[in-house]
Amino acid sequence: MSAGPSGAFSAEAIEAGRKLFAAPCEFFFAAARSDGLPPVGAPEIAFAGRSNVGKSSLINALTGRSALARVSHTPGRTQQLNFFHLGDRLDLVDMPGYGYAAVAKAKSAAWGVLARDYLRGRPSLMRVFVLVDGRHGIKDSDEATMTALDAAAVSYAVVLTKRDEVKVAERNARVEATLEALRKRPAAYPETLFTSARTGEGVADLRAHIAELLRERGRGAP
Repeated sequence: MSAGPSGAFSAEAIEAGRKLFAAPCEFFFAAARSDGLPPVGAPEIAFAGRSNVGKSSLINALTGRSALARVSHTPGRTQQLNFFHLGDRLDLVDMPGYGYAAVAKAKSAAWGVLARDYLRGRPSLMRVFVLVDGRHGIKDSDEATMTALDAAAVSYAVVLTKRDEVKVAERNARVEATLEALRKRPAAYPETLFTSARTGEGVADLRAHIAELLRERGRGAP
């Protein structure tokens, strides 16, 4: 990665991210069972997080679409893996939310099996972005997800969301607490990004991060 000590990406990386996400993006597959996943194709990145953390909103912000991923104010609404083509270079995967107690236990368990099977056996998966509500920081359910990713040796990065709803004086402390939690985790990327889908803060850096992943994999722009 070309991020400096402050976490800021170079102008070249920002531009590569802009170009990557300027490509057409469209929904192409939904999987409700682990034996119903689409064939392995382009490299994939997946978005995981607690119910109502803002996964769909962030995917929409990344792609510059207002309704690519369905946004719901009802926690637990995403019940399947939703796949999106970003041009012919990358697929985005919106995973079911976790940690919402009102969801029936049987359904929640089924989602957990689906997510676990996908993460464990998907060779095209480059990185999982674990979205954490920036207003509250890492919760027990986030810790459990990261522990599972560590155990499966799946690379992941934590992205803090809802930056615009966090007081300016509290933002640095939230970032530092997140980084401290990541230091003990073997599969975690050792930096974090603080984003707001509403204002666009941090979105360009996240695009740059993803573009750098593709470049390292040999799928960057010609």
